[in-house]
Amino acid sequence: MAHFKKKQAGTSQNVPTSAMPDVVFMLLIFFMVTTVLREVELQVQIEYAEAETIEKIEEKRLVSYIYIGPERLGGNQVGETRVQIDDVLIEEMGEIRNIMYDKLMEEPRLIVSLRVDQDSEFGIVTDVQQELRHAGTLRINYSTRREI
Repeated sequence: MAHFKKKQAGTSQNVPTSAMPDVVFMLLIFFMVTTVLREVELQVQIEYAEAETIEKIEEKRLVSYIYIGPERLGGNQVGETRVQIDDVLIEEMGEIRNIMYDKLMEEPRLIVSLRVDQDSEFGIVTDVQQELRHAGTLRINYSTRREI
């Protein structure tokens, strides 16, 4: 019976790694530049009221948004007027006080921007304002669109 011998190559099979840090650094920069931060997914419908004079807030990181409008149900249908903070629909008005107080403790210069649908019930807006007052978040802004 014949046995076959495996020939050994005389060359080295090492992979050059001198350029690896450069490649890793370029990939890191690429992903940092192309990554999009997640926006809030609106669960309520907002059509802003118009205003004659508006002022832009420069420091967006100080702003926390509260959305008030009819709930989106799917199939272009809307439901009752609801309040949304971040990605959460608020079930009880008392939750607003706790959430906004915690945000105020994290950022003492917090500005609350109310984004209210123009057809929303004013009673709900008043209730939200009262909860914000109890939470101590007294810097309130109303988001609108410029009147044409």
